[in-house]
Amino acid sequence: MHSTSERYVLVFNGEIYNHLNLRSELEKSGNIAWRGHSDTETLLAGFTAWGIQGTLERSIGMFAIAVWDRQTSSLTLARDRIGEKPLYYGWQGSGNSAVFLFGSELKALRAHPAFRAEVDRGALSLLLRHNYVPAPYSIFKGISKLNPGCLLTVSMHHREPEVVTYWSGAQAAISGVANRFTGSATQAVDELETLLKDAVRQQMMADVPLGAFLSGGVDSSTVVALMQMQSPRPVKTFTIGFNEAGYNEALHAKAVAKHLGTEHTELYVTAEQAMAVIPRLPALYDEPFADSSQIPTFLVSQLARQHVTVSLSGDAGDELFCGYTRYQMTANHWHKMSLLSVPLRKLIAQGLKGVSPQAWNRLAAVLPRSMNGTNIGNKLHKGANLLASGSVDALYLGLVSHWHDPASVVIGGLEPATLLTGNAPDLPALDEIERMMALDMLTYLPDDILAKVDRASMGVSLESRVPFLDHRVVEFAWRLPQAMKLREGQTKWALRQVLYRHVPKELIERPKMGFAVPLQDWLRGPLRDWAESLLDEARLEREGYFHPAPIRQKWAEHLSGQRNWTPHLWCVLMFQAWLEENGPAT
Repeated sequence: MHSTSERYVLVFNGEIYNHLNLRSELEKSGNIAWRGHSDTETLLAGFTAWGIQGTLERSIGMFAIAVWDRQTSSLTLARDRIGEKPLYYGWQGSGNSAVFLFGSELKALRAHPAFRAEVDRGALSLLLRHNYVPAPYSIFKGISKLNPGCLLTVSMHHREPEVVTYWSGAQAAISGVANRFTGSATQAVDELETLLKDAVRQQMMADVPLGAFLSGGVDSSTVVALMQMQSPRPVKTFTIGFNEAGYNEALHAKAVAKHLGTEHTELYVTAEQAMAVIPRLPALYDEPFADSSQIPTFLVSQLARQHVTVSLSGDAGDELFCGYTRYQMTANHWHKMSLLSVPLRKLIAQGLKGVSPQAWNRLAAVLPRSMNGTNIGNKLHKGANLLASGSVDALYLGLVSHWHDPASVVIGGLEPATLLTGNAPDLPALDEIERMMALDMLTYLPDDILAKVDRASMGVSLESRVPFLDHRVVEFAWRLPQAMKLREGQTKWALRQVLYRHVPKELIERPKMGFAVPLQDWLRGPLRDWAESLLDEARLEREGYFHPAPIRQKWAEHLSGQRNWTPHLWCVLMFQAWLEENGPAT
């Protein structure tokens, strides 16, 4: 779309939720001859009045934007504050034939004849560590992801892209901790509810059918409750269920939906239906992506799209309100661990790992039920790896790593620096838990959670919106004292108090359950032949990306039931499936 002055030409993927407010502000400064009602036109008018950065700083939304400025012959790319929408870019070709490519999907870049499909082995190493390729890297050499909250400008006169930050998640955390909310707990919950209600209200504005994902957990139930209280008709809600009891949240979602009076749709998915999604994953996710909850995320998106075009989700509640188990674990154990010397902790770790997971499980089986837990052997081995951590940052890196030494698996795979290693942000005054939450918000949230939901929903032409990522909510969450997030062992305390005003506590209080499928069993059963083909030793040697030995060892141990290596193997399998689908030249 062209601006009225013809100076700016804009392509835009996303939504500006407060664009009507921006229109009112623009109209105060003069008469504007609006040609339509779109947020795209609002942005263009804003660029003319306030400049590109000034407009984005006023905007609340999710977006990937490219603006051609005819006056300066320059291109500006922009990405939303937290990274809901993807944006790839890079120069390809050389000399006078070089071209600058950009797009929301790698497929778009691959369509250009100048594109070179060369796998970046450093990025492949990062995939094995994290299950995803973190920004600014991509799976291809010479192609980058624009970081969230950034503007990039490039021209034929200045080919080196210039990047500026218009909003910083790290700075939001630092500023929030430095300017704590000083009111009472009740006032904090009131303020949080007001902000969330407004964020939900703005994101409910749509000229197409709208609904919400509902798992029955704290985050999605809060979003749905605030939607329903502001809707004149029952909100459409969607849940998928599994017949395997340990993976099924549908009963909890149904109870919440009944209490709130939503128009609820649930679909119980068979293992065959879930596994049928797997061949579609390489095309859906565009670059290798290995968070296995991508499967149920696609299925619930597919279900919702049969009824609505836009769906709100409860993503980001864990990162903003201290919801992950690893936060509690660190709070409970780090100070006790740090009282012991690192050499002593390493000695204890060696002892724990000297006993096989199966032997630990057999020992746990004879303990009282309240003490034995599930898969205690695997948990002790994972805990042993973390016991030798010399700092909270090292502990955190261990917690979020799958392959702890991916360079030993990827041929030529030297890991580049990330926010979790050589480029760690300076986060003064944040305690150990807040630091982990900030790192999650800057890395895991955009590169895993939001990428997973965006690609799954876009794959079925469903627009997913995330009210918790209204930057006003994010900034307020960082102002809340930590005791209003993690209180007496209860996570997300302030958010729960908002929810309990709308949904009885007894419908919500239960152990946290991930959005998962029984992948470890499938790999030993119906997916075994598929996985064996992709992990074939001769094939791995021929393709030349992986050292086969460590992969084959984990595969054998997994098949035998000795260990559950699902996250490690799924990383490799998703790359192999992607490679088979895309077939890079080199």
